[in-house]
Amino acid sequence: MIISFSGAIGSGKSTIAEMLAKKLKMPRYYMGSIMREIAKQKNISFAELMELNKTDPAVDYEVDEYQKKLGKTQDNFIVEGRTSYYFIPHSLKIFLDVDEKESARRVFNDLKNKHRQNEATAITNIEEMINSIKHRKQSEIERYERYYGIDVYDYRNYDFVLNTTNLNIDEVFAKVYKFVKGRLEKR
Repeated sequence: MIISFSGAIGSGKSTIAEMLAKKLKMPRYYMGSIMREIAKQKNISFAELMELNKTDPAVDYEVDEYQKKLGKTQDNFIVEGRTSYYFIPHSLKIFLDVDEKESARRVFNDLKNKHRQNEATAITNIEEMINSIKHRKQSEIERYERYYGIDVYDYRNYDFVLNTTNLNIDEVFAKVYKFVKGRLEKR
């Protein structure tokens, strides 16, 4: 089984995908790390790479081709990326959501605590983070609509949707694991 994670910025996708990969003893592929590595190679911040992506789709296409290949050549793994559900359509598709204020709080705290590498570091408060996240989300919506005619934030694309705003990480994991376990038992 291939399990794809998508969702809102700060919703807990990475943490839950990593926890699930460990629990199921599956490899995990994280598209964000690939993009961050590309930014590092270009000697620019992740935020600057996202700006570049607005006019140059080369990085998005590189990551998308990587996902397509994974879906065609491997099985039994977890993949995390906004477009993973689309490029691996036979995956079990999970979407985690979160309200924008909680999203900004989580991302800002991660940035402050240096858990996020190569992000825009000029952000000094939650309001600036909310604006940054809105800007990034809008950019993603426009890019994926233009490139593929898809809306990665449309719940109808997914098999399981969970809003994590008022849940702690253990509660989110329990709900996701219960869903995945149910699907695995039906195989």
